[in-house]
Amino acid sequence: MRLATTSAVVVALFLAGCGSASDSVRAAVKAETARRPAPDFTLKDADGKAVKLSDYKGKVVLLNFWATWCGPCKIEIPWFVEFEQSHRDKGFAVLGVSMDEDGWEAVKPYVTANKVNYRMVIGDDMTAQKYGGVESLPTSFLIDREGRIAAVHIGLVSKKVYQDDIAQLLGKAADRTAAVLPVSAGAGGAK
Repeated sequence: MRLATTSAVVVALFLAGCGSASDSVRAAVKAETARRPAPDFTLKDADGKAVKLSDYKGKVVLLNFWATWCGPCKIEIPWFVEFEQSHRDKGFAVLGVSMDEDGWEAVKPYVTANKVNYRMVIGDDMTAQKYGGVESLPTSFLIDREGRIAAVHIGLVSKKVYQDDIAQLLGKAADRTAAVLPVSAGAGGAK
């Protein structure tokens, strides 16, 4: 019984995220009038170049605070690689902010091994504080084209949630399949 309880606690913590927040939080995309400006920052990428969030104005940005040791982060990263690939030409970008204490020593091998195709920077406490004190990893902010925070996801949320939010912010229906099905197909595929 004790082993089952311990296993359940470990699974719950893994699914909730890596950090002190006890619950995974999923906030729907906020109405435009309720969005606040995303705090700007300047951090260095792997080449030592300065990266500013304000450089991304005009794009929808998925700003992801993560770490190489975070299990839920490792689940999300392949999704983000896919999103970067499929939406890059539509005005979308992923920006990863690693909170690894070992910095590039830990991050560069991880990025290479996992074929991460989006820009990565090393975060710091000051940047985390600008975003409300990021206390749990992963924590992701979806930022609209005007540089405002449209949604916040703390802990692991489903790939579909991200897909729907990104589609909404890019200004298209999340699922256009229904719109292209012939009317005669009907329910159950009857002809």
